[in-house]
Amino acid sequence: MTTLFKQAGAALVILAACAAAQAQVAGTISVRAGATRIMPDVDSGNLSAPSFPNTKIDVDSANQFTGGINYMVTDNIALDLPLGLPFKHNFYGDGAIAGVGKLGQVKVIPATLFVQYYFRDAKSAFRPYVGVGVTYAKFFKNRTTATLSALTGGTPDNPTTAKMDNKFGITPQIGFTYNINERWYVDASYYKSFLKSKAHLSTGQSISVKLNPDVVSFGIGYRF
Repeated sequence: MTTLFKQAGAALVILAACAAAQAQVAGTISVRAGATRIMPDVDSGNLSAPSFPNTKIDVDSANQFTGGINYMVTDNIALDLPLGLPFKHNFYGDGAIAGVGKLGQVKVIPATLFVQYYFRDAKSAFRPYVGVGVTYAKFFKNRTTATLSALTGGTPDNPTTAKMDNKFGITPQIGFTYNINERWYVDASYYKSFLKSKAHLSTGQSISVKLNPDVVSFGIGYRF
């Protein structure tokens, strides 16, 4: 009986060791939760006529609770899908109308699917990675202010409204994971989406803008 218990104990130790060794190997699924900050690197075009020459816009940064799902296709290649609540960005006057204040706001869901390559051995505690993804930016709940209406000929009874085009963009990424143990890990990444959109006003005017946001993300993850 004692021998049987020893054998069973040895088997459990071997299984535990295998589980630890396989924490980042092919077939591993993990989830994470954390936060993300999106910082638009804005290059605005000019508002179409009729408007003041050099009428541009700027867009502020936004933070949100986020998470994600990761699947290791091989020991080094993974598919990663960030998830999160919508981000809310405010628009402000720039160029000839810099200083006029807030012109509106928009919510966006930046849906991205990454293909990532992890360096170092699958058992390594620290694993840097690079990735590239395709982002689809879904803009919704566009809201405008009285300031925008005043600048574009809107009235209290017929205020100027706006709508932004949904767009695709390429998103390169760098990051790392640090394994606390075989299950829990820390993930941090930086990426940039090359994204251009166009805002259409109810007055018939429009303005193109390169958003090209810089993004930083941090999360605590768990592997199954």
